[in-house]
Amino acid sequence: MDSKKGYVFAFLTAMVSGFSIFFNSFVVQGLNPFIFTTMKNLFVAIFLLSILFLFKEFSSLKKLSIKQWGKLALIGFVGGSIPFWLFFYAIKVGTELYSTPFGVVAGFFHKATLFVFVGILATVFLKEKLSKGFLVGGLVLLLANFLVAKNLLGFGFAEMLLFSAIILWSIENIISKWTLQELTGNQVAFGRMFFGSIILIAMLFLSGQGQGFLSFDTQTVFWGFATAIPLFFYVFFWYNGLKHIEVSKATAILMLGQPVTVLLSLVFSAKIPTPLELLSIGLIIAGVLLVIGYSNFVSLFKKASKNTLSYNR
Repeated sequence: MDSKKGYVFAFLTAMVSGFSIFFNSFVVQGLNPFIFTTMKNLFVAIFLLSILFLFKEFSSLKKLSIKQWGKLALIGFVGGSIPFWLFFYAIKVGTELYSTPFGVVAGFFHKATLFVFVGILATVFLKEKLSKGFLVGGLVLLLANFLVAKNLLGFGFAEMLLFSAIILWSIENIISKWTLQELTGNQVAFGRMFFGSIILIAMLFLSGQGQGFLSFDTQTVFWGFATAIPLFFYVFFWYNGLKHIEVSKATAILMLGQPVTVLLSLVFSAKIPTPLELLSIGLIIAGVLLVIGYSNFVSLFKKASKNTLSYNR
């Protein structure tokens, strides 16, 4: 198991996530969030199918057992379909309700709670042991989120949608880590997005929105394709990294995406970060350092500065 590769891929996932959430906050406005999400995920499934051909893994799909296909279908159902609807609908509703890009709030809510839920589930179902460094780092990460997000998060409809999506993604990460013991990261990523897309398309037709999807509205197709690119890199990096490191640590590293979302939001609004926001960013970096260990943290950045985009099977 190449843990250094796992840490690098998790770090890259966090960077992509931070940008993607900020980007999607603006794109989803004015679009049907359900059709938009389905279109985007379908594009990602096609991209991942191309990756399987590129790395000569497509033929290996034929060798998968019915049980393994069942695991991929389950991952697609739990993580690749319903939570996407919930998450992006929450961003649309929240932005309209609060008259501010709700993606920043969604990013806080997602990162602040995902690693907690996953950490608990991982100890129960995957028997992962949480070190003292992880527990201390986790408390630091929670403090970092509280400092900035205490005035952002409420208990309204949009937040409840986000919470529901995060619970499903937490469960999906546990199933994915279990499945990655026997399948490659590319296979799991493809299974998630392929089966997830099928389910999303079925949900559109069952809800009477199938005709809207088949109309291939130019704006929806364009933005679906544009947002599919960062989502593709997210799932590619994530599942190839998750194969090599503990899921509890991987989700904690995702917290590094929050400063990216916040800084992009500040730049876009031409604001200077407050001392509290800078303190929060510093605490997030310190918390992640404690969670994964100093030596792994240094190795992560050293390796990330080299040819990290190359993929060795």
